[in-house]
Amino acid sequence: MLGKTIQEIQVNDSASFSKTITEGDIYQYAGVTGDFNPAHVNEVFARQTLFKTRIAHGMLSAGLISTVLGMYLPGPGTIYLEQHLSFKAPVRIGDTVTATARVISVDTAKNRIRLETVCTNQDGTVVLSGEALVMPPKGGRGQQ
Repeated sequence: MLGKTIQEIQVNDSASFSKTITEGDIYQYAGVTGDFNPAHVNEVFARQTLFKTRIAHGMLSAGLISTVLGMYLPGPGTIYLEQHLSFKAPVRIGDTVTATARVISVDTAKNRIRLETVCTNQDGTVVLSGEALVMPPKGGRGQQ
């Protein structure tokens, strides 16, 4: 099944995905990427930092944007072309992060969609903001 085509998408369409970040998520992310920065994996070290505890990798939250784009809007078959990010606040173990993407422009001729991308925590604090450029699938819903 493929996601929405460019003809099915309009400015201000949006989709979200939420996930509660666990200690396991942080260790798995570190293992997959090789980023074992002690700010993420060493509580004794992290207590001495600005945040006073371990924080999740910024790109772990950014990865939730990929979930929104690849699974919901436009959805399966989407090609991620570009992402600009600004990290605004830390994500701690136990925080629930909601990634939201909202269509801000549609270029039918080039088959490109630009989206505002934002991640917030359970308190509504913006932890990450940015903008993405994607190419939606050409096939249409229900086609392989």
